[in-house]
Amino acid sequence: MHYKNGREAENGDRVIMIPDHGAPVVGVLYDAIPGIDTCNGRIAPSAPNDPMANLQEVLHIDDVAAAIKAGFITDSSKPVNVP
Repeated sequence: MHYKNGREAENGDRVIMIPDHGAPVVGVLYDAIPGIDTCNGRIAPSAPNDPMANLQEVLHIDDVAAAIKAGFITDSSKPVNVP
């Protein structure tokens, strides 16, 4: 998958979309599927007031999903001890 100028596109790239109509969109490319160059991927818009992440307080969403599946995270307000 490639951008308009031929550069290879990767999920997680910071991008700008300049549509024929409407305002430009600046953000991060995600959900793009290799092998498709049209109508492929989404842009998560970014703005100066986006939350700043302290990575010591951040988890990858796949790790959270695995913890839920394993029963380490429940809908209860009480934390579950992780072995």
